[in-house]
Amino acid sequence: MKMRKKNKTVFRMSMKPLCVKLSVQPSRGLVDEKFTVLVQNLLPGFQLAVHALHHCEDGHSWEAFALYTADATGTVNVSQDPSLDGTYSGVEPMGLLWSLRPVPGSKSGLRMRKTNVQTPMVVTVSVYQGHQTEGFLDRVSLASVVVERWYMAPGVRRVPITDSKLTATLFLPSGPGPFPGLLDLWGGGGKLVEYRAALLASHGIASLALDYLTPQITKETGKMVDNDYFETAYRVLEQHPQILGSRIAMLGLSFGTSVTFRMAVYSQVVKLSCAVCISGSHVQPVGGSVEQILAYFNGNADKTRFDENNQVIWRDLLLPIPTDPSLKVDMGRLQCPLLLVVGEDDQNWPSYESAMDIKEMMERAGNSHLLTLLSYKNAGHLIEPPFMPFARASTFKTVTNPPTKVMALWGGELVAHSRAQEDAWRKTLVFLRENLYGGMKPGASFSNL
Repeated sequence: MKMRKKNKTVFRMSMKPLCVKLSVQPSRGLVDEKFTVLVQNLLPGFQLAVHALHHCEDGHSWEAFALYTADATGTVNVSQDPSLDGTYSGVEPMGLLWSLRPVPGSKSGLRMRKTNVQTPMVVTVSVYQGHQTEGFLDRVSLASVVVERWYMAPGVRRVPITDSKLTATLFLPSGPGPFPGLLDLWGGGGKLVEYRAALLASHGIASLALDYLTPQITKETGKMVDNDYFETAYRVLEQHPQILGSRIAMLGLSFGTSVTFRMAVYSQVVKLSCAVCISGSHVQPVGGSVEQILAYFNGNADKTRFDENNQVIWRDLLLPIPTDPSLKVDMGRLQCPLLLVVGEDDQNWPSYESAMDIKEMMERAGNSHLLTLLSYKNAGHLIEPPFMPFARASTFKTVTNPPTKVMALWGGELVAHSRAQEDAWRKTLVFLRENLYGGMKPGASFSNL
C-alpha cells in the first residue's frame, strides 16, 4: 500500500512542469547566427508560451512571444514547430528576435540600435505555462535562459581613429591579416554607428565606421565635410599595415549610398573593388558637396507627405527620377561590381525607382554585368543585419540647423522585411567575399557563411 502511494507520488512529481528543461544553443554567438530553442520534459499536449525579453541600452524594454503545444514526446522545438499565435506565427526559428517589440506602455517611435558593441545584446528566453499573451513579467516562469548576441567576435579589435581629423572607428578581424577593407556609411541621422562594421569585421573584413554628417570637425568649424573627408577615410584603410590596400569596398545605406555612388564613379583617389548600396538613390547634383546634396533634397520639401498617423513620407522628394544628367550620378561610368539592395515598400527614399533607373543606365552604357540587384517585395527602408527588430516607423532627428524631430515612415511589413534582412545579409557577405577575397583563401573568418 505504502509502495503504491509512493509510486503514485513519484509519478506526479515527474509530471510537474517544474521539471521543464529549456535550452538555447548556442547561448553565446554573433547576432547574425541562428540559435535553436528547445523545451523538454513537458506533458504531451502541454500548452506554453516562449517569451524573449531584452533591456535596451537606452532604458527601454522589448519583448517577443509565441504560443506552442508540446508534441507526443513532451517537446517543443522552436526551429521546427509552429507558433500558434504571438508576435509571430508559424515555423520561425528566429522569430523571438526579429519580432521583438517595445513592451506595452512604452513610448512610440522606438528603434533598437546597439551603441556599445563591446558588450553583447542580452536576451532572456523564458517558458510560461498556458497560452497567455500578456502579463509575462508579473508571472513566474517555468524556466529561463540568458542568451548573449555579439557584434564583435572573439579577437576582433576596436580601434578609435584619433588622427586624420576623422570621427571614425576601425574594426580589425581576429588574426594577423592582411584583410580586405570596407568603408561603412550610415544615413541621414548622422552619429558614429558601429554595429554593422563590427559585425563585418567578425566576418573577416576590416571595416571603418565613419561619422560624416555630425563629426567632430563639423561641430568645431560649423562646416559640413567635403570629398576630401571620404578620401582621407579611404586612405586610412589603404595605408593600414593589416589591410590589403588594393581590396577595399564601400557600403552605404540611405544617404550613405549617395556618397558611395559619387565616390565610386567620380573620385580620383577612391578605387573600389566593389560597392554595396542599400535603400538609396543616385539622384543628386553632380559635383555638389554633401551640403549641396542635402540642400537639393530640402529644395523639394514641398513634396513631403504625411500618412494618416502623421508619419513623414520623404520618398517623393526625388521623384520623378530626373532625366537631366546633371542631377544624377553617371552610373554608366562605374567600373566596379555593385550590389543594390532595395525594399519595394521603401517610404523614405525612392530606392526601387532609382534601382530601375540605375539598371537602365548601366544597360545602355554596357556595364550592367557589374550590377547585382536584390529587390524585396513588402520590405521597407531600414534593411539591417538579420534578426534586427522591425521598425515600420520611428523617431528621427534631422541634421538640419536647427535639428527637427519627426516620426519617419520607413515602410515594410514585419515578416517580409525580416526575411529580406536575412536574405540580403547572407548575399551581401557572399558578394563581399567574392569581390574582396577573390582567389584568396578566406580562412576561418568565413566559417559560418
